[in-house]
Amino acid sequence: MDKSLEVKRDEAKKKAAQYENQVKILLNKQRDAERHARNHRLIVHGAIMEGVFPSTDSMDGEAIKAFLINLSRLPGATEAAEKAQNAGDEG
Repeated sequence: MDKSLEVKRDEAKKKAAQYENQVKILLNKQRDAERHARNHRLIVHGAIMEGVFPSTDSMDGEAIKAFLINLSRLPGATEAAEKAQNAGDEG
């Protein structure tokens, strides 16, 4: 094989490896951004819930889950949730 072709091949392999690493780095940044956005959303939602229902700040996860399930079973809860969702989508 011609030396110049071998050099070009090696350079191409090196560039390919660099591009693969760039893709990995970008995917990691994207996952970090998504995780950060989710964590932020969960913190904001938890703060809102504690503001509306102060007694939930001392509840563990299972107690909060049971509380929210009970709230969801109240008459009109589904409609209220849908109305709030629609208002959030418009705003």
